[in-house]
Amino acid sequence: MFTLDEVVPWGRAFDEYRRMFALSDADLAGRIVGCGDGPAAFNAEATRRGARVVSCDPLYRWTRSEIAERIAATAPEVIEQTRRNADDFVWGTLFASVDELGERRQRAMAEFLADYDDGKAAGRYVDASLPALPFASRSFDLAVCSHLLFLYSVQLDEAFHRAAVIEMARIAAEIRVFPLLALGATPSPHVEPCAAALRECGLEVTIEPVDYEFQRGGNRMLRARRPRPA
Repeated sequence: MFTLDEVVPWGRAFDEYRRMFALSDADLAGRIVGCGDGPAAFNAEATRRGARVVSCDPLYRWTRSEIAERIAATAPEVIEQTRRNADDFVWGTLFASVDELGERRQRAMAEFLADYDDGKAAGRYVDASLPALPFASRSFDLAVCSHLLFLYSVQLDEAFHRAAVIEMARIAAEIRVFPLLALGATPSPHVEPCAAALRECGLEVTIEPVDYEFQRGGNRMLRARRPRPA
């Protein structure tokens, strides 16, 4: 089974974010915060397209060279575990092979690293971590979380997950979390408790299919938003 002892830096591309979170042009026109973005290329490419994106992650306390060293140290393990557990993934649609996956992930993370210093100076990369973020309530139209919540269900307990989604809902009018599977392509036990916590806060919660599946069975996101005024 694919497993990791801790959260590792592993970045995805802008187009993957669009598909994972079903991001429309209207979504990209709003204020977006990525929670736990790590070395993803989403902020860099979205900014080039004129979007207003802030990414937060404790990874951003480090310098560009320190992050690059961390990626270099952990990437071989991620690739090797993917190779050993290839049946947990869907091949041929997004990625033809483990080697192609590694190459494209490295390109995405290189794009992040090229943007990092300028983005950090501009306030687009913020050293912060769930479940306590340094933003005022309703600072954003949309908060997204890719491959952190639910994926690390063993490493991060239910209390953490509940606090994290409530915090996302505090700072944004809508939240989207993908995927709903833990490492090893097993359903996360934290999805329903998080959905219940969000409903208790008055949000409308849905589980929606998306046009993205790499983990086998991982093609749904959790979406929560405040009810529209009558």
